[in-house]
Amino acid sequence: MSNHDKDARHIVNIELYPIHDKEDPVRQALIAKCKADLQENLFCVIPDFIQPEALQLMKSEALMLRSQAHDNISKRNCYLQRSIDPSLPTDHARNHQNEASTRMVSYNLLPKNSPLKSFYHSPAVREMVAEIVGDSPLFDNEDLYQPANYVCYDNGDQSSWHFDSVNAFTMTLMVQPADNGGEFEISPNTRTDANQNYDHVADVLKGNRDDTIVSVGREPGALCLFRGCNSLHRVSPVVGDTMRIMGVFVYETEKGVIGDPEVNETIYGVNSAASI
Repeated sequence: MSNHDKDARHIVNIELYPIHDKEDPVRQALIAKCKADLQENLFCVIPDFIQPEALQLMKSEALMLRSQAHDNISKRNCYLQRSIDPSLPTDHARNHQNEASTRMVSYNLLPKNSPLKSFYHSPAVREMVAEIVGDSPLFDNEDLYQPANYVCYDNGDQSSWHFDSVNAFTMTLMVQPADNGGEFEISPNTRTDANQNYDHVADVLKGNRDDTIVSVGREPGALCLFRGCNSLHRVSPVVGDTMRIMGVFVYETEKGVIGDPEVNETIYGVNSAASI
């Protein structure tokens, strides 16, 4: 057994979720339910996935590293572009820009014994996720900054409506919710690969299609997988002094993947090209 796998046994709530035993019917039922939820709703949530003691360690670690986080503040459209297109109408979805602000604690800042690192690198966790999303096998991302992050939201911070660019799925862990606000909201299947559905996208951005929006409740320790490439999603503005803390993880479908230096510079405020 690897050290990471051993450590994950002290992080994952294995009494509820015996993820290390592929023959356990509880694990098999969990996989089946998550696959069905992901297929039908574009997201699935596993509550109480992390043991309370490990969750407290993650919270303490994130708060300790907050001062080193990159304050990622931007104005962008839902396609993650920061410039408008003058050839399009001003009310077009591609010209609808909103402010976003998060505090990014990158992977390289995490200590060697980080519980977030141990969780991410656990083969049992990675194999469970691969079965749920249908991409088997999955591999650890090998970028200096991207594999596992804490994303912190102070009062007023938010992640504006956006589509994910290339990720087939996104995996997040709620470490600490905000007292108010900071809700994860998703509008499933806002567009398709064949149809950008700009009018509908614009309606969601303008607040005219609240009937399509689902608020995904997240208690501390809940793991969430969702498909955000064709589904608009956001984190609503945080209100209050309690920081919203999320763990965010990146797995790959092939070995040896590292991030785009320009993306890293935008998200983490580093020139990763200089360190290659």
